[in-house]
Amino acid sequence: MELEVGGRTVRLSSPDKVFFPERGYTKLDVARYYQAVAPGILRALRERPTTLQRYPDGIEGEWFYQKRAPKSMPDWIPTAHITFPSGRSADEMCPTEEGAVVWAAQYGTLTFHPWPVRRSDVDHPDELRIDLDPQPGTDYDDAARAAHELRAVLEEYGLRGWPKTSGGRGLHVFVPIEPRWTFTQVRRAAIAVGREMERRMPEQVTIKWWKEERGERIFVDYNQTARDRTIASAYSVRPRPHAPVSAPLRWDEVGVARPQDFDITTMPARFAELGDVHADMDDHAFSLELLLELARRDEQDHGLGDLPYPPEYPKMPGEPSRVQPSRARKPKPSAS
Repeated sequence: MELEVGGRTVRLSSPDKVFFPERGYTKLDVARYYQAVAPGILRALRERPTTLQRYPDGIEGEWFYQKRAPKSMPDWIPTAHITFPSGRSADEMCPTEEGAVVWAAQYGTLTFHPWPVRRSDVDHPDELRIDLDPQPGTDYDDAARAAHELRAVLEEYGLRGWPKTSGGRGLHVFVPIEPRWTFTQVRRAAIAVGREMERRMPEQVTIKWWKEERGERIFVDYNQTARDRTIASAYSVRPRPHAPVSAPLRWDEVGVARPQDFDITTMPARFAELGDVHADMDDHAFSLELLLELARRDEQDHGLGDLPYPPEYPKMPGEPSRVQPSRARKPKPSAS
């Protein structure tokens, strides 16, 4: 069958293929969902190199991340050349039209993972993304409390964040920034935010990279700002039985609205009523200068420098040991 989306006709094969067996949702249901929220998700993806998380046989089948643009991609969908930490590179799709989203859904894409850059400048992020990740023993309510404190921290440093559900138990807060800083500098700003959060809520928030050190706290995942690490876009479908979506929220909804309120059947009605509640994000671009100054003070006054990168990254300048604390060699006792 064919769907009309943003002036494009997109062909959909096997529309009755079941993607979510528990609810019976099909490929067509997913495509129509993206058709309904197309202006919102395009705002989140526009001009961004985007990795596709594909489930060609539904959520119970095999899945994979597609970073390189598919050879079958139509010529009206542009690409951007991006470089990975390994030194390898690829051309990734960069949606510029609503039809690109439904075209990707035709190939089993459920979740879109955009880079925090635009294709005109792939080395300087224009978003600071803060991932509030509940650890075992914590839940969405804990993440919501941390998010409100995060909002206060951001405002004190001249920033404004736009919150959204992750589609699971967590919350994401995106801050539009001027594309003046490198990935390394933006990650450093995220670490400064996490440390400030940890100081204010030491029993509720942690920035410890090693799981054994986190405890029952909300983890501020600063490494989600490293090059080639991405966060599911607003409106993306998540691969869970009830087909939840990552829902943009107003701040007064954080902790009131529940993640389970938003799925591929409920979000279209909300979108029809409210539109994209994050539509004004692109009207802003904030400076990271104050956060980077906080990072400099943390290092100068408290000896708080860099933190470990993910294991697949090359060793970075100034990075501390990546050895898990419980496996680190203990210093030998001195001879008496």
